[in-house]
Amino acid sequence: MTQSGMTQPNSGQAFDSNAMREPLTVSLHPSIQPQFRTVDGLSIRYAESEDPGRGVHALLLSPWPESLYAFEPTWSRLAEHAHLVAVDLPGFGHSERRDTLLAPHAMGEFVLRLANAFGLEQPHVIGHDIATSAALFAAALQPGRFRSLVVGSGGAAVPLQLGVVLKELVEAPDLEPYRRTDGRQIVTRAMGRIERAPSDIAREDYLSSYEGKRFAESMRYVRNFPTDLPVLQERLPGIRTPVLIIAGRRDPLVPLVNAEYLHERLPASKLAVLDAGHYTWEEASDEYAAIVTGWWNGSYAVVGHQADN
Repeated sequence: MTQSGMTQPNSGQAFDSNAMREPLTVSLHPSIQPQFRTVDGLSIRYAESEDPGRGVHALLLSPWPESLYAFEPTWSRLAEHAHLVAVDLPGFGHSERRDTLLAPHAMGEFVLRLANAFGLEQPHVIGHDIATSAALFAAALQPGRFRSLVVGSGGAAVPLQLGVVLKELVEAPDLEPYRRTDGRQIVTRAMGRIERAPSDIAREDYLSSYEGKRFAESMRYVRNFPTDLPVLQERLPGIRTPVLIIAGRRDPLVPLVNAEYLHERLPASKLAVLDAGHYTWEEASDEYAAIVTGWWNGSYAVVGHQADN
């Protein structure tokens, strides 16, 4: 860990409309093409890396308001250590929406179906932003299904501790004002908060992912935080899956207190705080990739072992 980051062990141990226009199909990497698969009756977009032969799999869940292209800056480095399957969650990116899935608990159940659909045997899971709560619910629902989780930059604390912009989305009286605004305009403003600009391909993919009313409909997920996060709070102490929490010290959307909240309550966790804003996976991609691959290469097992003792 460089001096820009701070790693802390767990305190208990030491350490849409459903009709979408045709999306971009430019590859994340010369050997990878985003494509579609039907999972539980929904058209789900994903990208898959070649298997490096280590017997390790990783399921990467899209953040919001981005898509699987959020992993573009780290893709090649992560792919050296694991077979990657990156997925746009239902209603996010270019995957088809089902309104009943736009809540953390329901999305957690779908994450389990994703792992099964892709035949991933005990994969690591990366789930930032809205995928943080979904990944944690999935681990709570089926203990032992995942080798580890990497989460962060997602709402978790109860009572809610959110930045002004995200708080307004959660507490807005209704969705109509957002439905009347093209989602591309909203995402363009969001992209202005990324301290390291995404590639032109990624940026256009983010914009097209949420154009029209798709951004407004995707808001349903965070608007379920007030009901679902208290349920997750009760389940956190029972999650024995090793969890790496990565957070940006200067996150204006999801304050650091959310990462600290998880770290205090998860029995097998490690906290890494990067000198970055909200989008750690893009803004500090080199350090982020080094931390994640180090975690996959053995740190997760140490955290899990210490928690069991």
